[in-house]
Amino acid sequence: MLRAYLPPFSILKLSPSICSSISTLRHSLVASSLDKRRFISDSAYYTIKHPFIFKRISSLNMSGHGFSCINAAASFTSGNSSDVGREILVQHLLVKEDDVQLLLELQKRASTGEDLSDLAVEYSICPSKEEGGMLGWVRKGQMVPEFEETAFSAPINKVMKCKTKFGWHLLQVLSEREESILKDIRPSDLHNKMQDPSFSEEAQLIDVREPDEVDKASLPGFHVLPLRQFGVWAPEITTKFDPQKETYVLCHHGMRSLQVAKWLQTQGFRRVFNVSGGIHEYALKVDSSIPTY
Repeated sequence: MLRAYLPPFSILKLSPSICSSISTLRHSLVASSLDKRRFISDSAYYTIKHPFIFKRISSLNMSGHGFSCINAAASFTSGNSSDVGREILVQHLLVKEDDVQLLLELQKRASTGEDLSDLAVEYSICPSKEEGGMLGWVRKGQMVPEFEETAFSAPINKVMKCKTKFGWHLLQVLSEREESILKDIRPSDLHNKMQDPSFSEEAQLIDVREPDEVDKASLPGFHVLPLRQFGVWAPEITTKFDPQKETYVLCHHGMRSLQVAKWLQTQGFRRVFNVSGGIHEYALKVDSSIPTY
């Protein structure tokens, strides 16, 4: 059976070994010392759970007033142009490089009908084993090259093997779809949209700042989902919010919201917008009545 799809961010406490592999994002904006401290101390919450597969977030090019890597639909494309605009739903398991016999045995078991997700729970050394090896929806440029090449050339449902610097993988592509959209939106453009009375009904607004930050400054209509409480609200995200609706994500300076926006894509959200510069830029350039902190 296909296991319930749980989010690829950790909904459990991350182990020290996993936390040590998580990199801190480079911040191209002039952030307050408070936001820098909060971001660095909480960086384990801001990156994809599976360091064995996904490229380090710090490799993203963040420049200008927003994030140049997401000025258009966030494809992070590389390689074959035929895969541009394509996303695949992938599950996998990982074993050590010298466990070739185990790999071949598991591949045989999967080819004779055993579910790869069940095998992942029992044998995988990747943290994704907690979700049956589910990595979620991914696109070109997000994964290490060897894994990416195999995954994007794999027939649907066929179990494939590949080797990376982390060891041997068995992977299975469960589905594919047209790539979702992740864009940067300026605070001024968000403000203009919010003047339309129908906007609050047609769109979903999410603020991922902590409660003490929201007490200092907030925008009307935003649902507060503190990133520190990710493990509480993440498992229910697709029941509380509609993945088909436009979804706007806000934080203090646009760093935390960007990571949540990317994660929402893996959960099936089709049109996601990150508020560049966050509420800080909104206060400076749009509405001076909103306090800065």
